[in-house]
Amino acid sequence: MSRRSQNLAGAGLGLAAFGAYACYDASAKFLGEGYHPLQIIFAAGAMCMPLLLLYVLVDPTQGSLLPRRPGMMALRVVGTLVNFILGVWAFTLLPLAEAYAIFFTMPLFIAVLAVPMLGEKIDLTRGLAVLMGLAGVIVALDPSQTALGWGHVAALIGSLVGAMNYCIVRMTGAVERTAVLLVWPLLVLFFVTAAAMPFVYVPMSAAHMGITAFMAVALIAGILLIIAAYRRAPAIVVAPMQYSQIAWAALLGSLLFGEEIGPRLMIGMVLVAAAGIVVAAKSEPAPKKADATPPLTVQGGA
Repeated sequence: MSRRSQNLAGAGLGLAAFGAYACYDASAKFLGEGYHPLQIIFAAGAMCMPLLLLYVLVDPTQGSLLPRRPGMMALRVVGTLVNFILGVWAFTLLPLAEAYAIFFTMPLFIAVLAVPMLGEKIDLTRGLAVLMGLAGVIVALDPSQTALGWGHVAALIGSLVGAMNYCIVRMTGAVERTAVLLVWPLLVLFFVTAAAMPFVYVPMSAAHMGITAFMAVALIAGILLIIAAYRRAPAIVVAPMQYSQIAWAALLGSLLFGEEIGPRLMIGMVLVAAAGIVVAAKSEPAPKKADATPPLTVQGGA
């Protein structure tokens, strides 16, 4: 397959992956009207378990499911746990577009965290892009008109933790199987949220259980699609596909929740997206195939 064909395939898979993540986010927001975020994550996680087992059984990669770098895996598991909980909580509290405007800062946080964690450098262009992205968030949210609350805080911290997760994957992806990177975070997430069920559980209708099953399929599909995308094309091709979620936020927000994206919010989101693309374009060369597994996050990641 030619480089052009691989790039097109990677971009297409990336678009599909972020579409799947957007469906997961919108479903979590829909269920958030009647259920605690921990219950939503638990129910979707329970539906994920059979799919996860099936993936492990058919995975052609040989090797143990025990992590080779347990300390880094433990940090990644904690990061995934925090990211999922804060991400779902943010989407239940905020309009989709507002939440995405904050989560779009993740590539900017990656650029900053890559300095101490990966030994990368921020040149003038990337530094200015980070500042432009932060300015875009301010424009999008317009603090003078928007009452900032816990949803915004959750989204911002979730974005920061998701960026840390990405850097951990870059540090460990060359030595860990994809199955290991996939299984442990989801497994621990399931058991931790299960422990919270006696305190937050309320009965779910059959229809809502069906939505959690859809969330599980969307999450696993998104993870596998984004892995496939990064293995076919460099990050500069795949990463900007995340910003297709501007369109998903507009479509799903309008159809499901009656939300509107005003001109100020749209301008701010475009600024953040442009900053993220500049950061990706100025990033280090794409990692080798074994090191190209993306983080497991709710947003674009989920």
